[in-house]
Amino acid sequence: MFVRELTKKYDGKTVVDGVSFEIPKGAVISMIGPNGAGKSTVLNILSRLIARDSGLVDFDGTDIARWKSRELSKRLAILTQTNNIQMKLTVRELVTFGRFPYSGNRTTAEDERIVSQAIAYMELEEFEDRFIDELSGGQRQRAYIAMVIAQDTEYILLDEPTNNLDIYHATNMMKIVRRLCDELGKTVILVLHEINYAAFYSDYICAFVDGKIEKFGPVKEVMTKETLGRIYNVDFEIMEIQGKPLSIYY
Repeated sequence: MFVRELTKKYDGKTVVDGVSFEIPKGAVISMIGPNGAGKSTVLNILSRLIARDSGLVDFDGTDIARWKSRELSKRLAILTQTNNIQMKLTVRELVTFGRFPYSGNRTTAEDERIVSQAIAYMELEEFEDRFIDELSGGQRQRAYIAMVIAQDTEYILLDEPTNNLDIYHATNMMKIVRRLCDELGKTVILVLHEINYAAFYSDYICAFVDGKIEKFGPVKEVMTKETLGRIYNVDFEIMEIQGKPLSIYY
């Protein structure tokens, strides 16, 4: 997947301005940057949740706009910041939604097997008959990730998956993101505000400022005090933990 000269405007204001990059397969790619930098807009354009004004999103050699929705949903899944499902659903019913692109409303024995695997992978067996609105925030996030796993796509897009989670659950969520890549071979693209999570758990960083890419590359190339200073207009110090760059700003 790659994008070329992607642009998007709202009310005459350019929020994505000539963005171009290529997404490495089988890696975790984090989009970082200040509020309003264009991160979530780009992520939503990649998933076709919103339309681009101009530019190209190439997905497997074809403009993503030309893909049939059902076929695309077998290759790409997105989890947005707000997942407000109004129906009274159990965890298993929610996860089963991930099989809709394959079987519609009539799940097969194979679908049920995949759903059970996804629930087990996220260690939700004891909660699978519980209603979603009865779960804690961390458990609910895991249930949504299980739904994405059941969808069985090569690409997974996550918009601020640690939002509204405490440190314990946010850290566990990032460990899950890493496992999706390392154990299941997924390509994971996510928007993050917490740059230390991005640095520690990602392979690549895509840093945005004012709708443009300031820098895209491996973590150690992007997570420097000079680059972060330009992105956030704050002074940083960089140290390493387990060979990964972590930042302190002041």
